[in-house]
Amino acid sequence: MILSPLPSLMIEPAVRAALAEDLGRAGDITTQATVPAEAKARVLLNARESGRVAGLDCARMAFRLVDPSLKVAIVKGDGSDVEPGETIAAIEGPARGILTGERVALNFLGHLSGIATSTREIARAIEGTQAHVCCTRKTTPGLRIFEKYAVRAGGGMNHRFGLDDAVLIKDNHIAVSGGIAAAITRAKEASGHMVKIEVEVDTLDQLDEALKAGVDAVLLDNMSPETLTEAVRRIDGRAIAEASGRITAKTAPAIAASGVDLISCGWITHSAPCLDIGLDFDSLTAS
Repeated sequence: MILSPLPSLMIEPAVRAALAEDLGRAGDITTQATVPAEAKARVLLNARESGRVAGLDCARMAFRLVDPSLKVAIVKGDGSDVEPGETIAAIEGPARGILTGERVALNFLGHLSGIATSTREIARAIEGTQAHVCCTRKTTPGLRIFEKYAVRAGGGMNHRFGLDDAVLIKDNHIAVSGGIAAAITRAKEASGHMVKIEVEVDTLDQLDEALKAGVDAVLLDNMSPETLTEAVRRIDGRAIAEASGRITAKTAPAIAASGVDLISCGWITHSAPCLDIGLDFDSLTAS
């Protein structure tokens, strides 16, 4: 998979907001009070544990917004695997700028690398099958574009980005609209020809109804591997088959073996542990 970087125009507002939150009304009073203005440093962003890197453009943006003179050299780019002790990037320039931007840079880099690492865990578990791991809308408010990027860096695929780019009819929509067939009919009448329609189903009977109504994809929720296998047989290529429901790296292989196309996991964005990355001083000069 080709990992295209996010444009700076999308990155800067989020990073700038994070820095403004951190700097508050008076700025970094600790660094200003303790670090000489003329001090220069070279620091390394080092992995403390094994994982998959994502979020370097956000980290680089944090340092450069604090001090444009800081130089950031990427050693292991987004999508790279790292082991404990490996250097991910080097930053060189005024020590004050480095220390002030450190936490925001590491917050983005650690969080997004954690998502990429968790995604990689699922992707590796289902290697050799036709299934791909994908994310959901269970993301941190304001950070969705970054978290979905991190999923791609981990070898996963993206589901819809919001409520406006695809129709996903879930159980509550079905209950209010009067049934699966009625919901699909209304969706087709209201949507343009470029909009895909997916329906969440909990049983094989619901699947049959959705297929009869003509959907583009079915979300097979909380089904056993055996039921998923039968569901894939009934779908027979007429729609994309997506499995969901608390899927982990341990349970994913059996689910993927059923023949589904996608395995969606909410936890890889909303509960992925942060990858431990530290900032270590490599050299320090007084001027």
